[in-house]
Amino acid sequence: MPPFTRTPTSRELRQDVLLAGVVLVGGILSAALSSIAKVYGTAQAELWTAIPYVVVISAALAVRRRWPAAVAVVVSLAFVVATSLHVPEIYAGNIAMFIGLYTVGAWMNARRRAFLVRAGIIVVMAVWLVIEMYRQAIDQAHKADVVAGMFSPLVAFLMLQVLLNVLYFGGAYYFGERSWAAARQRAALEQRTAELEHERALSAAQAVALDRVRIARELHDVVAHHVSVMGVQAGAARMMIPQDPQAATAIVTGIEASARDAIRDFHQLLDTLRAPGDSDDGSSTVGIDDIAELAAASTAAGLPTRLQVVGEAVPVPRVTAVNLYRIAQESLTNARRHAGPDAVADVRIRYEQGSVELEVVNTGRVVTGLRPGLGQLGMRERATASGGSIELVARPAGGFRVRATLPVAATPADGAVVESARGALSGRRKTK
Repeated sequence: MPPFTRTPTSRELRQDVLLAGVVLVGGILSAALSSIAKVYGTAQAELWTAIPYVVVISAALAVRRRWPAAVAVVVSLAFVVATSLHVPEIYAGNIAMFIGLYTVGAWMNARRRAFLVRAGIIVVMAVWLVIEMYRQAIDQAHKADVVAGMFSPLVAFLMLQVLLNVLYFGGAYYFGERSWAAARQRAALEQRTAELEHERALSAAQAVALDRVRIARELHDVVAHHVSVMGVQAGAARMMIPQDPQAATAIVTGIEASARDAIRDFHQLLDTLRAPGDSDDGSSTVGIDDIAELAAASTAAGLPTRLQVVGEAVPVPRVTAVNLYRIAQESLTNARRHAGPDAVADVRIRYEQGSVELEVVNTGRVVTGLRPGLGQLGMRERATASGGSIELVARPAGGFRVRATLPVAATPADGAVVESARGALSGRRKTK
């Protein structure tokens, strides 16, 4: 946190000018009444001497927040001079000096200097008070009641003056410190509030960005897969219409089924967008069991695909199951698009201790260089989101291999579903 500094506002500066005007008017009235009351007796100075004194302390208070140290020193010196000369005004001066000391403690940013200024003024005023008290004691020494006892009227009066000055200067010091501390705490609270607002806005922006990435990934997976399948089937149907209309009709029926599947997936994606909460892919119903249908659809679309399950099926979290399905879907889609007409694909699901591995291998054209696209990026993001790893490599003999390894908890957790792949795939699985 940066060092705290206190800067007066325009409104506070205007309030200082208003305060100076109040002190000026009050000081003139106090001087007039004090002159009539003869507060200094026969030693009292002329009334006009109070006018420049009141003007000086009022003008100083008008800029007290701008230059607190200078104002406190000027007001204190003016008070000492006026009191020493018996200027007929004491109340406005006392108030002005209290405000000056308070302002140093409340508004001076250099805290060490603020302490030294106040300590210096208090020490000087204490020395001056002792001298004045000594002079009064000497002047009154000829009176009998002065030496009548330890607690004579003069001694009691001097002790009262000491106590009042201790309260006076101590109060100015204390309230100035408390004002500074309160302002610092308020500034810290405001800064923390601003930081929390910034963090909240940043979190909201990150959430929006993550949602956009997730939606883009889902749209790519759904559109690329179904459009690819329908495109291949449409091409095959076009070629089969002159030769075998019944076969072409069966292919068109497959296109219709793929269209329905695409609409279903789009509805699931819309449900995800409308559903409250931040559960990723919470509305999706696809999982490891559905990879069998994925392989069958890939075979029907012209890419012979074999499925093999190794190991005993274990409970797989829902998000992990969805991510495995989408990785298999994207891998087979890419194989249909890039492997060539005579390619075949193998899909292996391997259950191991604490993890499940998906491997999709296809034959076909030799891949000379990877061209990273949205599909590969989506597969990497899905593997990372589930805390796993993925390998995307071209095979030297031709084709491509995708191998994803995702961690699986030893026991079912909240939101997990048991994907009984071996049982669901019985009768439909072909071994290599």
